[in-house]
Amino acid sequence: MKAEKFFTHPLGIVVAATATTFLWGSSLPFIKKSYEELSIGPQDFFAQILFAGYRFVLAALGILLVMLLVRKSISYQEGSWKRLVKVGAFQTFFQYLFFYIGLSTSSGIQGSIIAGTTSFFQIILAHLMFKNDGISTRKIVGLSIGFLGVVLVNMPNGQVTLNFGLSEILLLAAMFCGGLGNILSKQESAYLDILYLTAYQMLIGGIGLVAIGVSQVGFTPFQFDVSSSLMLIYLAFISGAGFVMWNNIMKYNKVGNVSMYLFLIPVFGVLLSAIILNESLHLVIFGALALVTAGIVIVNREKPVASQSIEIKTE
Repeated sequence: MKAEKFFTHPLGIVVAATATTFLWGSSLPFIKKSYEELSIGPQDFFAQILFAGYRFVLAALGILLVMLLVRKSISYQEGSWKRLVKVGAFQTFFQYLFFYIGLSTSSGIQGSIIAGTTSFFQIILAHLMFKNDGISTRKIVGLSIGFLGVVLVNMPNGQVTLNFGLSEILLLAAMFCGGLGNILSKQESAYLDILYLTAYQMLIGGIGLVAIGVSQVGFTPFQFDVSSSLMLIYLAFISGAGFVMWNNIMKYNKVGNVSMYLFLIPVFGVLLSAIILNESLHLVIFGALALVTAGIVIVNREKPVASQSIEIKTE
């Protein structure tokens, strides 16, 4: 089955988007376990940035290996440098740089809730940049219900206190960069193969993160053993596989229809953390999942998602 046919079929979209968000949600408990194994503390954000850089560079190399195995060229495509740097800067480098610095001084609850704003940024940017992907009342209602699910999953005791300062501004900046990076990836996928685009943008962004981390903590501040090495490989796998699938989803569908699925990431993250890390499993998780699912259904009731050409708004 051709990629376009799968990623535009209603069932294919559900399967791919749910699988992607499940993979990304599973990264949360594995990052926590990796930090424990490697003695990376909450305030060690340069070590966190270096670890993230290792993860994305390894993910990029994994995609390039897959390309070689399926006999796709990994050679540099003339004229693609600016496109790759543009996507890599926002989808990988700035998103995770701002995220780790912001999260280091913010609460995990606030970070998870703010992470839900990526969907809002993507839909607003799509409205501004694509003629056929405007904001509708149905999308606003669906977004509101989905975001309520994200808030609910992060307040199992029925209350949450939110503060707003530099940390939260940086987290919002990270989510904006992530949303913009996804939009830019959608644009550039009209000119570049998804595997090529994803591999090299992650390699560029990952090298940038490694450079930032190395400048403060050196190349080898970690003592890897079998367990931590396997976790890093798994995190690299879910980054590579996740971004390849998500970039395909974004390429063939309207941003407003698929952005809702990103609300599943914190829900899956909390659910899998409870299972993997033996954390408390509250019933509100299932209520949150129901709300996010309802939001997805509401947004996608407008019409079947179909493939479309990219139409960029011009003044």
